[in-house]
Amino acid sequence: MEYEAVIGLEVHVQLNTKTKAFCSCPNTFGAPANTLTCPRCQAHPGTLPIVNKEMVHKTIKAGIATNCAIQKVSRFARKHYFYPDLPSYYQITQMDEPICTEGHIDITVLNEDGSSYNKSVRINRIHMEEDAGKLVHDDTGRPLSYVDLNRAGCCLIECVSEPDISTGEEAYQYLTELKKILQYINVSDCNMEEGSLRCDANVSIRPKGSKELGVKTEVKNMNSFRNVRLAIDYEIKRQIKALNNGEKILQETRLYDAKENTTKGMRSKEGAADYRYFPDPDIPVLILKEEEIESARKELPELPQKKRERLKKDYDLPDQDIIVLTEEPELADYYEAAVKAYPKQPKKISNWIMVEVNACLL
Repeated sequence: MEYEAVIGLEVHVQLNTKTKAFCSCPNTFGAPANTLTCPRCQAHPGTLPIVNKEMVHKTIKAGIATNCAIQKVSRFARKHYFYPDLPSYYQITQMDEPICTEGHIDITVLNEDGSSYNKSVRINRIHMEEDAGKLVHDDTGRPLSYVDLNRAGCCLIECVSEPDISTGEEAYQYLTELKKILQYINVSDCNMEEGSLRCDANVSIRPKGSKELGVKTEVKNMNSFRNVRLAIDYEIKRQIKALNNGEKILQETRLYDAKENTTKGMRSKEGAADYRYFPDPDIPVLILKEEEIESARKELPELPQKKRERLKKDYDLPDQDIIVLTEEPELADYYEAAVKAYPKQPKKISNWIMVEVNACLL
């Protein structure tokens, strides 16, 4: 039997706000453990959350940049689960009434034969939530872990795609484009090594042409876009092999092992009912004015797709040059400043930046 994969991505992005989501503690990476905390992000009884206005503003920008509808009325909820680095035992997030809905990102995917195709990946929602802390495992081999709450309460958005992705390569291109957009609008540095961007993949397979979804597994622990692609491709092959052998696919969370290029079962996957969501009683309904949405819209720069199209039109550069030059907004700005100084040499300047300048930046 021939199968096809159905993949949805959940991308957590830490916003580069000055302070945390619901308190005034600094949002800074790399500080000594447990030095950026207060009674609120330590979940002391009686402390109350206050919504970070900058978090809301940057989430609106992210929603507009990804073609989402911005909801003027949204609500925060409590999502209950136990982790050692979540002292409240619930996470403040958004469930039934998120701030951004029904967006999409357009991608171009290269085939192995050199051809390409375009695809639009729908975004179900972008919602705001607070981050959990971090466990630091003892590096001497002892069975000990330490809790660092510096990250607890930091501003997160979660971008949830529809199950429109079919391959690891499509997931790779979607993540690459999403990262570019978020960096262009300056809402996050998207540094995966520092945990500013984290991706979980929901993977299932079904008989080709079928409309019914198969049992999905959630794959975690992927610390690069390359590993996301490898993990998805492995998981697709694993599920096909299991079904061909008469085995059942379990709904579970699996961890990706980059050294062995395999996924391994970690725990059964929870459903929404297991989290016992309910509206957070300490946070009023969030009501946006049209002026707030338009203010965020006016701050948006030229986005990556538009910039690529314009560079192609204005300078007649090859597609590969344009991809490299628009990888980061600063590099694209540098190219255009150089061309402005030497307007008759757009291709030579492109070559110089891609070879000489990029070699110095590595």
